[in-house]
Amino acid sequence: MELKAGGEVPGSIHLTNGQEAIAVGVASVLRPDDYVTATYRGHGWAIARGSDLSALFAEVMARSGGINGGRAGSPYFSDASVNFLGENSIVGAGVPIAAGAALSARRHGRGQVSIAAIGDGATNQGAVHEALNLAAVLALPLVLIVENNVYSEMVRIADMTRVDRLAVRADGYGIPGVTIDGNDPGVVAAAVAAAVERARRGEGPTMIEAMTQRLVGHHSGDAQHYRPRGEVAEAALDEPLHRIRSAADAALSAELDAVDAAVADEIARAVEAARATDLPDPSTAKDHVYA
Repeated sequence: MELKAGGEVPGSIHLTNGQEAIAVGVASVLRPDDYVTATYRGHGWAIARGSDLSALFAEVMARSGGINGGRAGSPYFSDASVNFLGENSIVGAGVPIAAGAALSARRHGRGQVSIAAIGDGATNQGAVHEALNLAAVLALPLVLIVENNVYSEMVRIADMTRVDRLAVRADGYGIPGVTIDGNDPGVVAAAVAAAVERARRGEGPTMIEAMTQRLVGHHSGDAQHYRPRGEVAEAALDEPLHRIRSAADAALSAELDAVDAAVADEIARAVEAARATDLPDPSTAKDHVYA
């Protein structure tokens, strides 16, 4: 957001602040060759999977040294080096992509699993229904992670569905569905590990609804006027990092301080490395474009 305010990032940004425990918990139980597909709020997923931070910043800053040469920016990048199949701004479109990867994994017999992360509102999309139905019928190794952060853009998910928990929709596909605390990486890891092992055994998909809240707007220009007064402040008391800090003793607090300092230094160095790369050459604008 600081880079955006300084004019170094074009377009809008969709941050994952408050939702980090989901990607971290999921990534902790995956193999390097497993696939991950995310939404346009995918920076945390790419970092958790091991994307190079300098190249990631360069991509967001539209620099030639970016993961995709500055062509994808903040909401569209992918990183084949870590099997991150990418972000997608079409709501729910990542699920059929992830189902395709799961079909490929099954046919090649490599035991890979495909993870699809979507927001709560995407569960209302037809493409999600079709992909889940196909994945269920074919028993594909797909795990669907629904990041339920309460809001579908600017509308509460409670005003858009008649069910209290989105995971019950899994019943319609004949697959397991579970709702978990998405702010606890240990809980996330345990639930996903069970779903991943089930998928590797050839038993098909699982839907995991991870409850969380975002601490920022839907996008970088969202003032969040639709959120009740005090809601964000309350959510900040339950987000993953605050939970760890509030429960830490003196020794752990010191360790966390050291981690924070190391991360701040890593981010500063990554930003400077990104700034040092050139802007894309306009003559290459048609590269990788096919008719």
